Amino acid sequence: MAQTIVNNSTSYVEIRTALAAAGEDLKTRFEAGESVVDLVHARATVIDAQLHKLWRHELDESGAALVAVGGYGRGELHPYSDVDVMVLLPDELPPGAEDALSAFIAALWDIGLEIGHSVRTIAQCLEEAKADLTVATTLMEARLLAGPAALFDAMQAMIAPDKMWPSTEFFQEKRKEQIARHHRYGDTAYNLEPNVKGSPGGLRDIQMIGWVAKRHFGASTLAELVDHKFLTPGQLRRLENGQTFLWRIRFGLHILTGRREDRLLFDYQIKLAHLLGYEDASYTLAVEQFMQRYYRTVMNLSRLNEMLLQLFEEAILMDPDAQPELLDDRFQIKNGFLQTSNDRVFANDPSALLELFLVLQQNPEIRGVSAFTVGLIRRNLHLIDDEFRQNPRNHRLFLSILRAPEGVTHELRRMNLYGVLGLYIPSFGRIVGRMQYDLFHAYTVDEHTLFVVSNLRRFALSRYDKEFPHCSQIMQSLEQPEIAYLGGLFHDIAKGRGGDHSELGAVDARAFCLEHGLSKYEAGIVAWLVKHHLILSTTAQKKDIGDPDVINEFASTVGDPLHLDYLYLLTVADVRGTNPKLWNSWKAQLFHDLYELTRRALRRGLENPIDREQLILEKQVKAREILHGNGLADKHIDNVWQLMNSNYFLRHRSTEIAWHTQWLADSNTSSEFGLLDVRRRDTGDGVEAVIYTPRAKRTFAHATAVLDELGMTIMDARIVPLQKGYSIDSFVFMELDDRVELDDSRLNRIRRALTAVLTGNDDDLTVTRTVHRQARMFTTRTTADFGTSTSGDSTVLEIVAADRPGLLSDIGRVFVEQEVDIEAAKIMTIGERAEDVFYISDEAGRPLDENAQEELRVALLTRLDSNLN
Repeated sequence: MAQTIVNNSTSYVEIRTALAAAGEDLKTRFEAGESVVDLVHARATVIDAQLHKLWRHELDESGAALVAVGGYGRGELHPYSDVDVMVLLPDELPPGAEDALSAFIAALWDIGLEIGHSVRTIAQCLEEAKADLTVATTLMEARLLAGPAALFDAMQAMIAPDKMWPSTEFFQEKRKEQIARHHRYGDTAYNLEPNVKGSPGGLRDIQMIGWVAKRHFGASTLAELVDHKFLTPGQLRRLENGQTFLWRIRFGLHILTGRREDRLLFDYQIKLAHLLGYEDASYTLAVEQFMQRYYRTVMNLSRLNEMLLQLFEEAILMDPDAQPELLDDRFQIKNGFLQTSNDRVFANDPSALLELFLVLQQNPEIRGVSAFTVGLIRRNLHLIDDEFRQNPRNHRLFLSILRAPEGVTHELRRMNLYGVLGLYIPSFGRIVGRMQYDLFHAYTVDEHTLFVVSNLRRFALSRYDKEFPHCSQIMQSLEQPEIAYLGGLFHDIAKGRGGDHSELGAVDARAFCLEHGLSKYEAGIVAWLVKHHLILSTTAQKKDIGDPDVINEFASTVGDPLHLDYLYLLTVADVRGTNPKLWNSWKAQLFHDLYELTRRALRRGLENPIDREQLILEKQVKAREILHGNGLADKHIDNVWQLMNSNYFLRHRSTEIAWHTQWLADSNTSSEFGLLDVRRRDTGDGVEAVIYTPRAKRTFAHATAVLDELGMTIMDARIVPLQKGYSIDSFVFMELDDRVELDDSRLNRIRRALTAVLTGNDDDLTVTRTVHRQARMFTTRTTADFGTSTSGDSTVLEIVAADRPGLLSDIGRVFVEQEVDIEAAKIMTIGERAEDVFYISDEAGRPLDENAQEELRVALLTRLDSNLN
């Protein structure tokens, strides 16, 4: 059909070939480092020329106009951007024009463009733009490509602010759009897979500024905002440089993917970093350098966006003649916003750069900081120098902000947004925008740090008591909660420097605290927290906290109840602030159990540690109380417990012992195949399963395969050999997908699948679940490291490997082949990496000797690395 509207010398095939050649040329020029601004406009120019060819042969005399709209209207096209055009019709078309128009639209697709098109009269433009702000915005950016200028000008006149969407309404609705869009992206610019167009601080935020400027001021470029005194030349440069950097990312994404793509997925980040010229360095990967620049860019753009929208609000919506309410000789409130009393406040008194945030805390009715004052802060950041940082008045101001009853997190976030926090604490400035290229850390280091402080603050505020009652009780009993906040602020501050970030951060924390007037003891607590901030988490998740020796060793490190309180609070806040998917009731229970066991050991005194026999007796007493309440007589309890050994009682809580005992007392313990029971966990979400079976080495491998295939993630496993050649194997597991409802039907399905483990109908079990897209982008070298348990009774094996479906089952099969017995498994998944700890022994129940360890290591590495497909 397109052949009807082009002559022999200009066929759509030739146009398609010309576009392809132009695309290759743009790609070559991009890879050679040519300005992306020129390339984006060049792409639009190429499309302009080809569309002109199609239009002028048949439609030039039609009276219609061809109009570029949207990004194409701005003359900005990336390699695979949609080409949005509108055919603007006169009131009447000449004969034959409708057929030619249909042929033209078809030809747009034939030449290989991703076309978005509309056909409207001026009246239809008016009607649709009035009803839909998106249409109105698109038409605002319209650009005439071909056809009568008078028709185009008439359309533009009809959509002017005096005809529809006056600037007040336009601004309010556009701001609502931005708030909703930011919410879709989690209200943070720091998503690990951000959208360079839609995420906060992205290209759409820059376009938002341009739209409002055009609607209210008639500004056709951002540069005109300098003339209107809304931007300084320096701010304009930062805005343009930010846009250029994001354009370069977007252009590169289109080239890498061969399609329109605005998502900076893990799949592309490494390749794009190298495409843009980044190289791996000693302590930081190329991709981490690239992403840090991205995050810092979008943070800066977010600041500019916030400041400009605030300026627009003041200019468009607020009363310019409103009288300010004086707070003191430096600050006042006008139209609900805090502002300086004059533009010399910070120059005359640099400490006001910190005082401002304290004033906001003390006056919660203030809506925010005026745009003028935000700009003034930015222009005076150079005043935060060594002299400023050493000023005792500023030390007092900063501690007052931390000690304030309300607004601590809000003002720390605001300080970070305005660039104050990273200058006042230079080591914090170095982690701003720093990402860690993995699936474990969902936020950049500075964003994570502020989440941790926010979590600690919620423990301190009684209105959040129901979230974490135990943590709230502890925090609200502390005389100096600011010590916890300082621990949170500094716990990851040395990330990315090389070396142990905990050790390095502890040095920074101690120096900062002493400089700010804290006592040596207080500074020592903060430094100790930073140095040991991982120890509670790793002990709870990797060690056997049922072993009194483990508890006594941990208690010796902690030293006293106050250190334990601070450490426990920081650990919970840290884990919850690392990744929203990381926290669960199982982890909460582990941390709580370790806290309580350690607190008890500290009360007894480190010189008087609890021994195994006493701990077992206490658990048995509690379990008997539960069983007596259920009506089970002592003789039935004793009959069951005769099957058990001391390891069983050490490795299970009293409630679990009572459940197992009741179940076994009601069952036939001589069953040929064994017994199985499944229940919901009594202390939170997830499932517990217990298997009483003739000692069979394959049980762990097959049970984990079954659960893995069902979409469960295994948190813990304990395998205890009993009398009469049986073992009791207990598992704790949870749904991988928290959207799956754990109802009775689901429990029955789990029960039926695990029954196959007992009956032996599972010899060919394989896990067919696929690896998640994100996890496939990472490689983790498998390692197997051996040690000895605290008690010396077993070998401790830590396996670090790429997390994938079937991993635990493969490990279990290797144990069977190597004639290794599992006593316990502590399962920990850290993003794309599994760090699993196994307590193992040989068939005689002894720790593995060096030869057996090496044979097991080789077998594990061979099996696990061969299955990485």
